[in-house]
Amino acid sequence: MTTVSSSTGSPLESVVRRVHDISTIPQVALRVLEVANDPDSSASDLKEVMETDAALSARVLRYVNSSAYAVRTRITNLQQAIAYLGMKQIRNMALTASVAEMFRNDMGVEPYSRSNLWKHLVSVGICARLIAMRCKIAAFEDAFLAGLLHDIGIILEDQYVHPRFRQMIMALTPEKSLCEWERQFLGFDHAELGEAVARAWGFPENVRTAIAFHHNAALYRGEQINIIRCVAVANLICTLKGMPSVGINLVRVPTWALQGLSLTKADIAVLAEDLDREIAQNALLYEL
Repeated sequence: MTTVSSSTGSPLESVVRRVHDISTIPQVALRVLEVANDPDSSASDLKEVMETDAALSARVLRYVNSSAYAVRTRITNLQQAIAYLGMKQIRNMALTASVAEMFRNDMGVEPYSRSNLWKHLVSVGICARLIAMRCKIAAFEDAFLAGLLHDIGIILEDQYVHPRFRQMIMALTPEKSLCEWERQFLGFDHAELGEAVARAWGFPENVRTAIAFHHNAALYRGEQINIIRCVAVANLICTLKGMPSVGINLVRVPTWALQGLSLTKADIAVLAEDLDREIAQNALLYEL
């Protein structure tokens, strides 16, 4: 079940209200999202928003000048960066840098840690983009953002219902999926929480749907199905490569996603190999 509960006073609604009252994600990140996804916005509008946070701007410029993008002449300002890479890619860098703030204080309990969850999220974002490009899905930068944010509900559980989340982590075994464990201990799962908060924060529809349905697209009817499939397959690949979200492999093979994207075992092997190179090239994105 990945639809948001509407019953007044439910455990889910209680956490969503707390997250809303204490803005977890930096406001500049939400403004970047808003501007970058507004068809009437210009590169100047995005530059103006990002310049309100000097540390964010500096970090994005570091990304742009890293080996991942192989720029011939060093880019020294945001205007050049946006012109070179485009608004969506700069949006993704800004969101990555901003969301990373949520993971700095590592209060993990074995086998889970916030730093490893962050590694999982960035890797799934990179892998989802790879899959979208391989499958010739035009919205590959949106696939990255959806992958980056697909498990944001887990860090929110960790932050806002930490005692029960800790109890759940200590009880985890592969007999049940993570969503089943979450519903047992918390009364909701990370997909429900992530989607509800993403809606409150004004995340784009394709990101919200990927958050809500990356474990079960059978409940989804809409235009964003390929983004959901990319995230689900990326989640599988990263988990199998030793980068699970909560330190233990609880992922079920998303046959529906593999079939929907016409991916074979050979395709998955190639993607897994390509991912190693992409992770190395994008090492700066993992920094906390």
